[in-house]
Amino acid sequence: MTATRDRLPYGSWPSPVTPEDAARGDALLEWVGFLGADVCWTEALPEQDGRSGLMRRTPRGTAEVLPDGWDVRTRVIEYGGRPWLALSDRAEDGIVFTHGPDQRVYRWRPGTDPVPLSPAGAWPGELRYADFAVHGEEVWCLREAVGDEHAVTAVRHLVALPLDGRAAEDPGAVRELATTHHFMTGPKVEPGGGRVAWIGWNHPDMPWDTTELMAAEILADGTLAPARPLMGGDGESVTQTEWAADGSGTLYAVSDPDGWWNVHAIPRDGTPRNLCPRPEEFGEALWRIGLRWCLPLLDGRLAVVHGVGERRLGVLAADGTLTDLADPATEWHFAATDGRRVAAVVSSPAQRRTVVLADPDEGTVEVVRAPADGALDAYATVPARRTYRGPDGERVHAHAYPPHHPGLTGADGELPPWLVFAHGGPTSRSHLVLNQEISFFTSRGIGVLDVQYGGSTGYGRDYRERLRHTWGVTDVADCATAIRGLIAEGLAAPGRIAIRGGSAGGWTAVASLVAEPDLYRAAGIYYPVLDPVSWRAEGGTHDFESRYLDGLIGPWPEAADRYGKQSPLSGAESIRTPFVLMQGLDDTVCPPAQAERLLELTDPARAPHRYLTFEGEGHGFRRSATVADSLRAELRLYGQALGFTPAH
Repeated sequence: MTATRDRLPYGSWPSPVTPEDAARGDALLEWVGFLGADVCWTEALPEQDGRSGLMRRTPRGTAEVLPDGWDVRTRVIEYGGRPWLALSDRAEDGIVFTHGPDQRVYRWRPGTDPVPLSPAGAWPGELRYADFAVHGEEVWCLREAVGDEHAVTAVRHLVALPLDGRAAEDPGAVRELATTHHFMTGPKVEPGGGRVAWIGWNHPDMPWDTTELMAAEILADGTLAPARPLMGGDGESVTQTEWAADGSGTLYAVSDPDGWWNVHAIPRDGTPRNLCPRPEEFGEALWRIGLRWCLPLLDGRLAVVHGVGERRLGVLAADGTLTDLADPATEWHFAATDGRRVAAVVSSPAQRRTVVLADPDEGTVEVVRAPADGALDAYATVPARRTYRGPDGERVHAHAYPPHHPGLTGADGELPPWLVFAHGGPTSRSHLVLNQEISFFTSRGIGVLDVQYGGSTGYGRDYRERLRHTWGVTDVADCATAIRGLIAEGLAAPGRIAIRGGSAGGWTAVASLVAEPDLYRAAGIYYPVLDPVSWRAEGGTHDFESRYLDGLIGPWPEAADRYGKQSPLSGAESIRTPFVLMQGLDDTVCPPAQAERLLELTDPARAPHRYLTFEGEGHGFRRSATVADSLRAELRLYGQALGFTPAH
């Protein structure tokens, strides 16, 4: 028997998913690995100012691996990278890791306190390390030396740190191995120690534009022979490399010479071969150093994370046969292997972030770290993938989250209000998973359409390239195409549509108010990028993204006219849509001056607005109270603009 649900106007449903619940969200679980037989992972500890603890499962529950107070986190390229490594398959040998506050490398053995391996910088965080590998009595890794606290300038080397700790007091004991490119991943050492490989790229490219896979012989004295490129260059992006674990000497590369990140095998003769040519992705954009999607197993097979707009776990055999694990998880992240089993953080539309241990041979998936109390999961909606067609026939992908409440439905004949979500990046994607922030809206009777506009990852290079030189145009048009498609399907009503976004998504939201004045009736805007001219100027942002706009808008100064035309500030005087603007006062990526320039250009009589500022917040809010206050302000605005009274 189906339970009868009461009818209330959409948007006015009372919901137990509070702003504080949405602000807490899920635990941030990352950087999975093995310590002996144990699965370990990093976990942000919000009750300890977001410190990143290294965790593992014990008979008494989840516990930290290290003594109290250690923060396993690196700041390389500002977005971070793989911050720890087990030194062998024996737990008693311990780990090396980067400690967040000072960014030094430490070694830890069970029963002892960590000891430093790297020297101190001129100030805490001057020298940053990530993506470790063991070679003999040294740990090899990427070192980033930044020229200022905001990493506007930086120099990178592959270096060797002695495991005996003598470099902690003697910087001369650190050996510089290579510096082939301005940006590099950490070194991958061949089993047996004969060769080493890494990925590098230079300005103005981003790592999803053009990279090179480099390899070098390791000489008897531990130095490297001249490195040579094996793949990449000229519009090809190698996003990961790994050596075979079976001793064959094969090097694997996840690269996109055919437009999709597929897995290639490079034997000793150096001729790459695509192992499984498919129009789907076996990798992602390299926003963080040391991400992995292809894991060599001891028997010569590969565990791979793959898909289009999602990521599932499969096993790739030498003959190209790909067999997926029968598991409902649709997103696998931070995967690691001990050569036989695979551990990862997984999620799906029905599952919040969970650490699991999979055995591909047995076909089993064991939960290692379950989500916290799931009492609110009954209020999560069932989302669906949608694809719409733009005016020229181009595909536009989106995730539709309809309103849902287990005890309520809308009034007869009423269509719900909808929010268009524009994700950040912009060269990234959002995940079709159970998301407490989305449930905050959908459980109140407000639909969410999360648009994967042109430029998003997960759909091949051609889809990413749709945003080249058209940021502020393609993303805006695609958001409009998607919501108009929902209206055409009879699921949404004109006049009940709002848009929200943060950072790059804030750019899209503001630009949409200028370009589509009759489509959107309200906007929630978080710490937006608004002024590309000041953002690209020297000192405007950190080194990693300092030439990002070359691809998004065009090279400077040749494309100077586009910087003005495509900026959301161009035409801001015409905005007549009410909005709420949230800004951290300590934001150095998108400083308050940009947000305040928008307010100066906007007539409050035509476009009523609120400006909420938060001391101590930077780019991306960390405090639960800030997020909760922002959500309350959004909901109040949407009720006023879209015709509903939020429940208290």
